Amino acid sequence: MTVNLLPPAPAEEATPPDRHQAAPLRPAKRKAHRSPLAYFLVAPAALAELLVHIVPMVLGVWIAFITLNQLSIANWVNAPFVGLQNFVTALDPSSPIAAQLYGALGRTLLFTVIVVAIAWSMGMLGAVLLTSSFKGRGVLRTLFLVPYALPSYVGTIAWAFMFNQRDGAINRFLVDDLGILQDRPFWLLGGNSFWAIVIVTAWQFWPFAFLMLLAALQNIPGDVYEAASLDGASLWKQFTQITLPMVKPANAVLLLIMSLWIFNQFNVPYVLFGPASPEQATLISPLIYQQSFNNWNFGLGGAMSVMLLVVLLIASAFYIRMVLPKGQHDD
Repeated sequence: MTVNLLPPAPAEEATPPDRHQAAPLRPAKRKAHRSPLAYFLVAPAALAELLVHIVPMVLGVWIAFITLNQLSIANWVNAPFVGLQNFVTALDPSSPIAAQLYGALGRTLLFTVIVVAIAWSMGMLGAVLLTSSFKGRGVLRTLFLVPYALPSYVGTIAWAFMFNQRDGAINRFLVDDLGILQDRPFWLLGGNSFWAIVIVTAWQFWPFAFLMLLAALQNIPGDVYEAASLDGASLWKQFTQITLPMVKPANAVLLLIMSLWIFNQFNVPYVLFGPASPEQATLISPLIYQQSFNNWNFGLGGAMSVMLLVVLLIASAFYIRMVLPKGQHDD
């Protein structure tokens, strides 16, 4: 049996904490400090937004519920309140005003579909052709953007001169040069007036589609097309299975913006036809203008504007809900 004669080792005393030892750093809480300068800088933009958009929109909604015409416009603040009567008049199927509204609404839908299809097709074709490198590509890109860079009224006035005469540039090109037509039609009268605004509006909007789609095509890697070409994929299959799926997000935004702009089109019909458009070319926005300023029925025009706003908001919300991926529109 072994006996340990050594004294036991003294227990280590716990060293007291050093009062001067630095404490662990903690992130300092920053106090929210908003400088008055920020409000001063934002104030002009907020005031302009209030005066240009908010106040006119509120006044437009209020006008829809009053009788505002040539008799009451002198004292428009005290115009009689009629509730929903303007909406009932605009939607009553037995009234001629409702017939004009329904006809203009259907015509505007058809006009929007045709113009968007033409503008998108031309924009996609131009974007695909100018994606590859070749001599003179920069010049063509600049020329393609001329209709979009040109002021809308200037371009429409030029088209009006070409359409307005039987011996104008349009008829000479179609009859004398190409021989497509036998007679020289009047383009700003009757049924031809609808196709006149289609042509001019598509000419103005297709460069915007071209610019958006060209930017989207620049983000597609070239290796994808090279691999598809080596696998024997045709150009059409590359377009349908590579190009269209890759530019789907840009297409979703582009089609929504163009549809809203074209559905509310007013500049082209007004410049081509003046304050009163032909019946075959009367769109919803020119009809609201005619009811308000030509017929002096601002209450009815305001009711049509409010209904148009509601329809576009519902259609836009439905489109965003259906097109955008799940989760993005719920944020």
